[in-house]
Amino acid sequence: MPKVKTNRVKYPEGWELIEPTLSELQAKMREAENDPHDGKRKCETLWPIFKIAYQKSRYIFDLYHQRKEISNELYEFCLDQGYADRNLIAKWKKPGYERLCCLRCMQTRDHNFATACVCRVPKQLREEKVIECVHCGCKGCASGD
Repeated sequence: MPKVKTNRVKYPEGWELIEPTLSELQAKMREAENDPHDGKRKCETLWPIFKIAYQKSRYIFDLYHQRKEISNELYEFCLDQGYADRNLIAKWKKPGYERLCCLRCMQTRDHNFATACVCRVPKQLREEKVIECVHCGCKGCASGD
C-alpha cells in the first residue's frame, strides 16, 4: 500500500514569533492584489505589491542579519516558503545595494540607454529632485541619500 502524503508544513522553532507580522503583511498583500485599479496607470497598480514584498523581505533580512533574532533554520524556511525574496536579500548583502527597492531597478535591459533606474541615482546627483521609479514607485533607494 502506498504512503499517504500530507501537506503539513513543519514550522521551525521561533516561527510563532514572526508569524503574526508575516500574516499581517500577507493580508495587506491580498488586499493590494484585489484593490481596484480604476484611474491608475498600468504600472501604478503594481506599486503597492512591490512595496509589501519589499517589507516582508526586509523584515526577515533584519531579523536574521541585523538583529540576529531568528535561527538559520527559520531563515532558510522563510526563504524556501517564499516569505522573502532570496535574490533581493542577496543583493542587499553587497556594497552599494543595501537599500535596493526591487531587482527590476538594477536590470539594464528594462531602462533607456541600458542604464540603471533613476531611483538608483543619489539625490545630490539628480537634476530633478522629485522622481518616482516607473517599475516600483520608489522615490530613491541609492545609498548616500
